[in-house]
Amino acid sequence: MEERSLSSRPYNPLPGRPDTSTNLADILERVLDKGIVIAGDIQINLLEVELLTIKLRLLIASVDRAREMGINWWESDSTLQSLGPGDEREPSELEQQNRELRERLERLERQLGVGNGDSPDEAKTEPRSSGD
Repeated sequence: MEERSLSSRPYNPLPGRPDTSTNLADILERVLDKGIVIAGDIQINLLEVELLTIKLRLLIASVDRAREMGINWWESDSTLQSLGPGDEREPSELEQQNRELRERLERLERQLGVGNGDSPDEAKTEPRSSGD
């Protein structure tokens, strides 16, 4: 008589799910490749009067996947772009105005004999006494 094992597959605690071992890197790669959207709303009511509504929308995806979906707001956001040492871009209008105002302030301080010729941030002026 021949004996057969009734169970040829390993035990799987979740029926219908494949028994594969995945690590965090595999999960992260899949989420970034496919993208995931998390949405939720929070409402605060008092005596049937709506006081506050917060709508949450979260998209997690890779940059390439986001571009495929038409999302690329970070490319035009000036706060996310820095002027590095190798960046040849023109300084912004505010930076130019700031530099001109600092130079003007230094000239005025030299003419008045106030300060020691350092930049305005480093200039130390003695408080004036009120006519002893």
